[in-house]
Amino acid sequence: MKKLFLLMSGACLAVGLFAQAPQYSKDQIDALKKEAMESVAAKEKMAQVMVDKVFSFAELGFQEVETSKYLTDMLKENGFEIEYGISGVPTAWWAKWGSGKPVIALGSDLDCIPKASQKPGVAYHDPIVKGAPGHGEGHNSGNPLNVVAALSVKEIMEREGIQGTIILWPGVAEELVGTKAFFTRDGYFDEVDLCIFTHVSNNLSVSYGQARGTGLISVEYTFEGEAAHAAGSPWRGRSAADAVELMNIGWQYAREHLDPIHRSHSVIKNGGDQPNVVPSEASIWYYFRHVTYPKIMEVYERANKIAEGAAMMSNTKVSRRVLGSAWPRHFNKVIAEQMYYNIREVGLPEWSEADQELAMAVQEEVNSPVQEKGLATKLDTIGLPVRRFVSGGSDDIGDISWKLPTVTLRYPSNIPGLQGHHWSNAIAMATPIAHKGVVAGAKVEAMTLLDFFLQPELVDEAWKYFREEQGMKQEYVPMVGEEDEPAIYLNTDIMEQYRPALEKFYYDESKYDSYLEQLGISYPTVKDKE
Repeated sequence: MKKLFLLMSGACLAVGLFAQAPQYSKDQIDALKKEAMESVAAKEKMAQVMVDKVFSFAELGFQEVETSKYLTDMLKENGFEIEYGISGVPTAWWAKWGSGKPVIALGSDLDCIPKASQKPGVAYHDPIVKGAPGHGEGHNSGNPLNVVAALSVKEIMEREGIQGTIILWPGVAEELVGTKAFFTRDGYFDEVDLCIFTHVSNNLSVSYGQARGTGLISVEYTFEGEAAHAAGSPWRGRSAADAVELMNIGWQYAREHLDPIHRSHSVIKNGGDQPNVVPSEASIWYYFRHVTYPKIMEVYERANKIAEGAAMMSNTKVSRRVLGSAWPRHFNKVIAEQMYYNIREVGLPEWSEADQELAMAVQEEVNSPVQEKGLATKLDTIGLPVRRFVSGGSDDIGDISWKLPTVTLRYPSNIPGLQGHHWSNAIAMATPIAHKGVVAGAKVEAMTLLDFFLQPELVDEAWKYFREEQGMKQEYVPMVGEEDEPAIYLNTDIMEQYRPALEKFYYDESKYDSYLEQLGISYPTVKDKE
C-alpha cells in the first residue's frame, strides 16, 4: 500500500508540473507528428541495418552481450546517458535522454530461441548454424524500432525545446520471464510516467484492458540426496533423481484436478551425473501459469506441497528458487486509444510480390491453419478487454503494466499463422517484411510520443484510468522477493558452444547492403512446386 500511495502522490505532483507546460494547437501537433513520420522514413536504412545486425547475433536470454553492446553504443553516440548492468543483470541497461516531465519509457525484448537458427528469406528449414539459437520470436526487431522512433522525436524536441525525458530499456531474457519483475522491484520505473512496449506481430495493433493469455511464476526445485555406487551399494544412496521423477509424476496426476485454463510445463535440467552413481543432486524447472495472480499462487503452492511429498518419499531434501515471473497483462485505455488513432494514420506497409510469395510459401511449409494466406493487408481493430479469460502465453511486461500506465504496440514484421518459438518465425526477421514492419511501428511510436509530450493532460488521463479502473481490480504484489536474484547463469553453456560458429556469420554492414546479400540468399527462396 505504501508503494501505491507513492505512485498516486507522484501522479498528483506530475499534474502540477504538467500544468506549466506550453500549450500546442492541434495544427502544431499534427505538423510535428507529420515531421516525425518523415524523420522515421528517412531512417529506413538505419532500421534495416539494426534489425539485420541484431538478427545475426542470435543470443539467448541473459547472454545478449553483443546485442546490448551494439545498441548501447549507438544510443551513447546519440546523446543518451547509459546505466549498465541494472538489477545485477550484465546485459541490461537504462538509457536516458532529456529532462523533466513526462518521463516515457520505451522497451522491447532482446533474446532469441534455442535451436531456431534459420537463414532469412528461405521458405523452408535451412539453419545458419545447425542446432544454434535463432530469432524464432523476432526479438531482433523491437529495440531497433524504439531507437529509430526515439531519435526521430529527440531531434524535434531539441529543436523545439520540448520538455520531457525518453528512456530506453531492454527486456533481457524475456523467454525466461527473467528480468522485468526485478526491474520493477528495484525501483527503475518509480519515476516513469508511461511505458510503451513493442513486440513483433503480423499486424499493426494495440489493445487495452485485461489481455489474452496468462501470467506465470518460474521455479526450479532442487533435491539433495546421497551418492553411492549404483551397483555395489545402492542401498546406501538416496536418489535425488528419484525425487525429481516422483515430483513430476505427482504433478501429472494433479493436472486432472486443476482449472483447465491453467498451463504448466517443465524440463529436467539436472538428472544426475552418470548411471553408475546414485544422483546426489537433481533439479526440475517449472513454469506455472494462470490468468490471475491469486490463481498463479494457488497453483504454485500446490506444486510446493508435491515437491515436499516427493522429498519425503525419497528421503531427500528439497529447496526451490524463483527464477522469474510475469503478471497477467493489463494495458492502458488512454494510451491505446491515442496510439490506435496513429495506427490508422500510418496504415500497413505496402508488401511487394516477393514479400507475399515468401509468406505464402512459409505458411504452406508449416501447414498454417490461417484461411487468408499471405501478409496482412487490412488493419486490426483496437483490441478490447477480454470478457472471458483465455489461456495462452505470458510476457513479463505484465509486471510493468501493473506498476504504471503501459501498452504494447504490435507491429507487422512477421508472417501470420506460424506456431511461434520455431525456426519458421525467424524466416521473415531479416527481410524486407521485418524492415517495413519496423518502420511502420516506429512511425506510430514516434507520433504517440509526441502526443503525450505535447499534451501532458493525456498523461493525467492515463493515470486516472490506471488508478480508478485498473488499480481497483487488483493490488500489484511482485512474485519475486527481495532475496531473489536474476538467474544470469542460464544459457551460458549453450552460447559458449555456439557463439564461435555464429560469430563467423555476424552481419558486416560495411561490406554488404543487407544480411540477405551477405548470406548470398536470393529473395525469396522457395521450394520448386512439383
